[in-house]
Amino acid sequence: MALPAKVTLVEVGPREGFQFEGIGQADKISTTDKIRLVDALSETGMKTIQFASFVSPRQVPQMADSEAICAGITKRPGVDYTGIYLNDVGLKRAIDTGKLTISGRVYLTASEAFGLRNQRRDFAADLAMQRKMAAIFRDNGYPVEHGGLMAAFGCNYEGDIPIDRVTEMTASLHEIAAEFGGTLKRLSLSDTMGWANPELIRRTVGAVRTRWPELRISLHLHDTRGLGIANVYAGLLEGIDHFDTGLGGLGGCPFAGHKAAAGNVCSEEVVFLCRELGIETGVDLARLIDCARLAETIVGHKLPSKLLNAGTVRPAQVVQAA
Repeated sequence: MALPAKVTLVEVGPREGFQFEGIGQADKISTTDKIRLVDALSETGMKTIQFASFVSPRQVPQMADSEAICAGITKRPGVDYTGIYLNDVGLKRAIDTGKLTISGRVYLTASEAFGLRNQRRDFAADLAMQRKMAAIFRDNGYPVEHGGLMAAFGCNYEGDIPIDRVTEMTASLHEIAAEFGGTLKRLSLSDTMGWANPELIRRTVGAVRTRWPELRISLHLHDTRGLGIANVYAGLLEGIDHFDTGLGGLGGCPFAGHKAAAGNVCSEEVVFLCRELGIETGVDLARLIDCARLAETIVGHKLPSKLLNAGTVRPAQVVQAA
């Protein structure tokens, strides 16, 4: 496929990054700093910013202030502000804020071992919960149009994830959407634990597309083993035009089994790659890098972003006389 002319990025650093940075602590990163970063990101051209996580404050105390962040942000027109919710209680909390862009989306986990650690649900319980959430979406006027698979490319607990399992679970997502009056239009494939490589990206995307050619595919990639940007490029070669990214390389899953895992594929590096390839993102790269520097200040340590050190301008080439 040809490279896409335009790519949409979803900035997940303020949610996934701060969730990982503050593991087990409710106050490592202040609510004020979280709000400050979200507001700064609103000025970069990012059209979707994910910053809240409506999960159990006992299990993830570092995200217990999600409602307070929602109340404190200054919403910019044209920007969607989103969060995640892994069960019906979290979904109702998100809707009740009145500040978030809510879309009907159902998520399954391709690794049962990871699902038991992350959501504390096996496959059967997860299917039941997604049906419960789909009913809430329907009853609140949000058609179920988006689906997702976590740990779609591999798992630290189970190992490789068969591509057949990815397609089988995608079929289940279609069934849930249809059961509650929706139509699955987009599928997010998440490399939650950094197992993907460029060829696996292309094979998995190809398998899904073969069965559902009209389904739009998004990628949520981690840079755990240094292949994040290569996997983005593989996705671009497949025509993928929608990616989740984390500024500065923030991110990681608290339940993925890493003690010091690299985060999400870096937002500014993806924007830079797209710029080099002539792909439009609508994101102001200089402002985004400023946000990454702010994030470094907030977390109190260096982030893995290469552009924070190297910059975006190459040194002038030395031209030698013939």
